[in-house]
Amino acid sequence: MGLLTDPDEHFMQQALHEARLAAEEDEIPVGAVVVSDGIIIARAHNQTERLGDVTAHAEMLAYTAAAEALGAKYLSGCTLYVTLEPCPMCAGAAGWTQVGRIVYGADDPKRGFSRMTPSPLHPRTEVTRGVLAEESEALLKTFFKKKRG
Repeated sequence: MGLLTDPDEHFMQQALHEARLAAEEDEIPVGAVVVSDGIIIARAHNQTERLGDVTAHAEMLAYTAAAEALGAKYLSGCTLYVTLEPCPMCAGAAGWTQVGRIVYGADDPKRGFSRMTPSPLHPRTEVTRGVLAEESEALLKTFFKKKRG
């Protein structure tokens, strides 16, 4: 396998690594990383089962870790990479953090934020969708197939 030259693919690979960790913990396999100035400052994956907290989505945990790493509540200079389109809760939190950019893998046709009008994101947040979407979708499909047995 050659080296990835696209930074979005590189960082999405890191988010996919987090998603795999979630799957190993029997959590829905969604992973996220937050990048600032080309450096990962936060990594997280779903932990709703482990923490018994329905809000412990990968994005929410990543926002908290990123804010702590920066010592600031706003993430306007950061990019969130997440394997699945954020839900309305996570997108709303993204709006409050003023994250500069969101890059996600798989679309979520049932619970994704892009179905909402108006958008819960900050007006200046840029969105890139579909980065390594097939890999993200495959993780989710495999997980739910095993769950349904």
